[in-house]
Amino acid sequence: MNTLQELQYRAVAPTPPFFQKLKRVGLIIAAVGIAVVTAPGFVPELVQSIAGYAITAGTILVSICQLTVDESRLEDKLLSGIKN
Repeated sequence: MNTLQELQYRAVAPTPPFFQKLKRVGLIIAAVGIAVVTAPGFVPELVQSIAGYAITAGTILVSICQLTVDESRLEDKLLSGIKN
């Protein structure tokens, strides 16, 4: 299995509950960063810089969590597909 197929497989596989919660946290962090960056009016440069880092960190967190696979749920899903 090449790298692209592995990423595709992991993206659609079930995610463990802990990583689902962590993914929501990453989405919130990225959303707050985007809200600060796109805010109208004057925003201090330091806050803009931190918001940029928040967007990056949130995006990376979501990506890593999405590619984490719950092997036991995946086995159950595959076995139920074979039985039907």
